[in-house]
Amino acid sequence: MSRICSKRLRIVLVNNDLCVTPYCFKAAKYLTEGIDGTIHPCEDSYHFVCGTWIKNNRIPDDSTTTDFLQTQLYDNIVDILTSSSTNDTNEPKAIINARILYQSCIDEQNIQKEGINLILSLITNELGGSPIIQSSWDSSTFDLSDRLLKVRKYSSNIIFGIGTSVDDTNSTEYVLKIGRGDLGLGKPEYYMNESKITMAYRQYMFDLASILSNDTSTIEQDVNDVYKLEKEFAKCYRTTGEQQQQRPNATIRTTVGKLRQQLNISFDFTNYLTSAYASAGVTLMDSDIVIVEDIDSLYCVSSIIEQVSPRILQNYVISRFMMDLNHKLPKQFQNIKENLNHVVGVTTTKRARAVNCGRFVNKHMGFAISKIYIKKYFDDNIRNQVFEMVTNIIKAFIDMLENSTWMDSMSKNKAIEKALAIDVQIGYPDYLASDNVTELEMQYADYVFGSSFMNNIFKILQIKAKEEFQLLRKHVDRKAWDYLPPTTVNACEYIIISFLLCLAIPAGILQMPFYDKDAPKYQNYGGLGVVIAHEIAHGFDDIGRQFDKDGNRIPWWTDETIEKFIERKTCIVDQYNNFTVPNLNINANGDQTQNEDIADNIGLRVAFYAYQKFIQANPNADKRLQDLSEYSPTQMFFINYAHIRCAKMTDGYARARVESDEHSLGQFRVNGPTSNFVEYDRAFDCKPGQGNSRMKKCTVW
Repeated sequence: MSRICSKRLRIVLVNNDLCVTPYCFKAAKYLTEGIDGTIHPCEDSYHFVCGTWIKNNRIPDDSTTTDFLQTQLYDNIVDILTSSSTNDTNEPKAIINARILYQSCIDEQNIQKEGINLILSLITNELGGSPIIQSSWDSSTFDLSDRLLKVRKYSSNIIFGIGTSVDDTNSTEYVLKIGRGDLGLGKPEYYMNESKITMAYRQYMFDLASILSNDTSTIEQDVNDVYKLEKEFAKCYRTTGEQQQQRPNATIRTTVGKLRQQLNISFDFTNYLTSAYASAGVTLMDSDIVIVEDIDSLYCVSSIIEQVSPRILQNYVISRFMMDLNHKLPKQFQNIKENLNHVVGVTTTKRARAVNCGRFVNKHMGFAISKIYIKKYFDDNIRNQVFEMVTNIIKAFIDMLENSTWMDSMSKNKAIEKALAIDVQIGYPDYLASDNVTELEMQYADYVFGSSFMNNIFKILQIKAKEEFQLLRKHVDRKAWDYLPPTTVNACEYIIISFLLCLAIPAGILQMPFYDKDAPKYQNYGGLGVVIAHEIAHGFDDIGRQFDKDGNRIPWWTDETIEKFIERKTCIVDQYNNFTVPNLNINANGDQTQNEDIADNIGLRVAFYAYQKFIQANPNADKRLQDLSEYSPTQMFFINYAHIRCAKMTDGYARARVESDEHSLGQFRVNGPTSNFVEYDRAFDCKPGQGNSRMKKCTVW
């Protein structure tokens, strides 16, 4: 490939110490199939590692090199849900109901047989009907607060959003939150100008109503009215950024008893909150704390709904409720949503119904599935190995903090305390391995299902709303593993680290290319190690730095240190703003992705330093891979790092990601951090300013 590669080959001829285990043969194969030898690593790290894979991969929308890992996990989940339970007469009810839910999901014949009758019954009997599909609708009984309460019981935050959240000034307690609702198209910017997307969105609303109605004579006008209303809502949301800068009290902290006085809005939020929580058996007290966000949006939206007719408001509520349900509805509903997705640029990979149902059950009952998964598929010895790696990474992170030259000693010491306070959980919560199933049964006590998938969906939505409301009367347990089931491998969510610094690493991600117990350490540190360090870094990014070691939002950095941090993060923001997306001629949004970019840059550095410390203590631990023996272990660390970010996507999907995702595109997640890291230059003999190597390195720590 170059003079550098020839030099590496001569080294290998002297030291032919190759890894010949079955795992290493697999790793060599998938890495070799991705590398493009015509591209020099100093010119473009991403396409050097991913170029051949991108050329040879054909996809309908987007794909990554880790898709096979997800496929394996989904296959295992389907196997768990379809296997016979006759060998275990004492199987927990939670697992039995997970299987019942799965069976109702794959019974497409029954789903189609039930058709729209159950949906129409819910709309008519519980949600107040819908004038867009019912010509006999009576507006005299309309009450907006009542309608919003009805749909909130099914987990829909329409027009306004309410819920329970951790108190960011006292992280051991929960508080009430009020904010704006969701938009059908998500981003307010979509509504500002007429486009293919807005036309497709109105067509989607028209088709949705047409499926439910025999009379389509008024649908077009109703759809236009609903769209105009939502467009006005979007204008309220679009301006909040500027207004909040001008208004210091854009977010207020108050109590239920003082809410009416503090929030001078015609919509009665006190009654709305009280009634919503009462539906879950929670009685609000005047002293309960309420956090009101986006006040300007709430005032704006409130002034709009005062001037809108009951017909339009009810149509809007029902339309948005149906949109929230859409991906769970019968085929005819999903087909019309696919048309909208295609125009927006987001298409979904076609999967077997069994896989989709497995994913659905795992989303809602993942801990029940995980009890079988860890027993059947998970090697428990891995926990100790991963814990050792996490310990090394935290130590490297602390070393990096100690060596920082821009933090004053007080801020540095508090940052080190925060890093030391991280609570690490690996694989699964311990109760899942216990013969005592009491905790699991209590967790899913309400999850009792029948043969009707639609009725099961409605029940799940009500359970989720009830669970969120009931959180208010619980204390926050920073050691609890509540959110992410061990059967998780999503490349954006495989690790959770909150500002409480609880680091949970699910069993589902402990597979290649992220981790394998038989893998050379350069692969494990370049894969899972980088991800772990990335998540730790979030506790110290532009948001994380505002929370102390206990997860409370209080000042713990000096003004001088904050000022120097902002200078360093600005370098990264400017760098990513200048990245250009191929084929689209648009730039990345460094302001939008800054926290993930900061975590990417820190994560690569910390994982590398941790790996180097390991190698210093174990100099002969890592052998080279066959067919890749010209690359040193250090180089292989960076190659595996890039490999886990390989992705191929349509231009439409790429544009949608740039417009809305807080993560940068894969090529920038590779080339950004490697271009800023002098150890990458050293590994590949890169010269400053050569393609992938920046002259001015952007570093936070």
